[in-house]
Amino acid sequence: MNVEPLTPVIGAEVHGLDLATLDEAKFAEVEAALLDHQVLFFRDQEMDIDQHKALGRLFGPLHIHPSAPPGAPGHPEILKVHADENTKRTAGDGWHSDVSCDPEPPMLSILKLHTLPCGGGGDTLFSSMYAAYDALSSAMQTYLAGLTAIHDGGPNYRDRNRRIGFDDSDRVYPRAEHPVIRRHPRTGRKGIYVNSVFTTELCGVPKAEGEAILAFLYAHIARPQFQCRFRWRENSVAMWDNRCVQHMAMWDYYPETRSGLRVTVRGDRPFH
Repeated sequence: MNVEPLTPVIGAEVHGLDLATLDEAKFAEVEAALLDHQVLFFRDQEMDIDQHKALGRLFGPLHIHPSAPPGAPGHPEILKVHADENTKRTAGDGWHSDVSCDPEPPMLSILKLHTLPCGGGGDTLFSSMYAAYDALSSAMQTYLAGLTAIHDGGPNYRDRNRRIGFDDSDRVYPRAEHPVIRRHPRTGRKGIYVNSVFTTELCGVPKAEGEAILAFLYAHIARPQFQCRFRWRENSVAMWDNRCVQHMAMWDYYPETRSGLRVTVRGDRPFH
C-alpha cells in the first residue's frame, strides 16, 4: 500500500490495495490515511454491491438516505449517483457535507463510478474544512465558536424531486441544529460545518447578520487553496470524511452519462 498525497492540505491516492479484500491490518492503514488526508482515492477497484457494503461496514453501520430511492433492488443502503440527457439537476451540485440535515449526519461516504462521460468532465472537488477554519482570523474563530445553525433537508430534496416530477409534499425530511464549528471526534481538530445546500440560518443572531456571515463562510469554503480535484476513471473509488470535508460534483458533461453507486456510513451528533 502506497499513499501519494494530492496536495499538502487534502487528498491522497492509494495504490497497491484491493478494497474488496481488506484484512484487519490493511483496514487500519486505510483508516489512518483517511484521518490524515481526509479524502482518499483508489483506482481499478472491482467491487460488487455486497463487497461495497462490506467495505462501508468496516467503518460502522450503514446510513439510508432520507430522500433517494434505493440504488439497487433489495439494497436500501446503496445510493445511485446518476446523470444523463434527461437530468434536470444533479445531486451534489453545490458545496456540501452529505446529509448534514440529519441529527447524526453520516461520517463517511464511499463512491464508486462505473460509467464516465466519454469526453471527460464530471470531476469531484473536495475542500478541507480544517484548512478553511485554520485560515480564519482569531477574531472570527472566537465569534463562531459558540454558534449553531439549522440544517434542513426539505428545500434541497423537494427542489430535486420537483424537477423529476415526484410529489413529496407529504414527506417529512430531517432538520437539525449543529455547531457552526465542529470538532472531529477522532482527530480533535476543528472545522467549519455549514454548507449552502442544507444550512438555512444561524441561530441566535439577527437574520441579516446571519445571512452575511453564512455568505462569507460559503465563499471562504470555496477558496481553491483548501481543495483538491479528482478526475474519475472507470472503477475509481473516492472515500471522504464528511466530518471535515465538503465536496461538489461538476456537471460539465451534459448530455453524456455519469453513473455509479455510493455507500454512506452513519455518524454521531456533531459537537463544539
